[in-house]
Amino acid sequence: MTPAAAAKRSAGLLLFRRTGRTDRGDHGIEVLLGHMGGPFFARRDAGAWTVPKGEYEPDEPAWDAARREFQEELGLPPPDGEPVPLGEVTQTNGKIVTVWAVEADLDPAAVVPGTFTMEWPRGSGHVQEFPELDRVEWLDPARARAVLIKAQTEFLDRLEAHMR
Repeated sequence: MTPAAAAKRSAGLLLFRRTGRTDRGDHGIEVLLGHMGGPFFARRDAGAWTVPKGEYEPDEPAWDAARREFQEELGLPPPDGEPVPLGEVTQTNGKIVTVWAVEADLDPAAVVPGTFTMEWPRGSGHVQEFPELDRVEWLDPARARAVLIKAQTEFLDRLEAHMR
């Protein structure tokens, strides 16, 4: 098995909306990102934000997984809209992430995040539940670049190239 075949795969949707402001050089858009939940990211900002996404098995189409994971992560149905394929990137942990951009608006206050459980503190025997994403926000591309997982900034570049 090749390393690429063994790598975990995730798929997600990067929502974007037009702001009408282009004076900042950001193509007049904002993107919807989520801050990763749980104790490891609680006090972090840079590198702790992500496109809403999740893992899928090789027999599931990536597009179907992206829509399913959006619903699981945000508790809201994925928006209808023309998907813009942004391709894939490989994160430093080896995970391959495939993303589509979709133009849509969404109220972050309506998000009901999915949860996960883990032993915390480690070795305590105490299992706690944490939100997958502890908050969701619309960010302009400059702010998004400052906080997004480094490899995922490539999706911003590709979205901005599409907007030109």
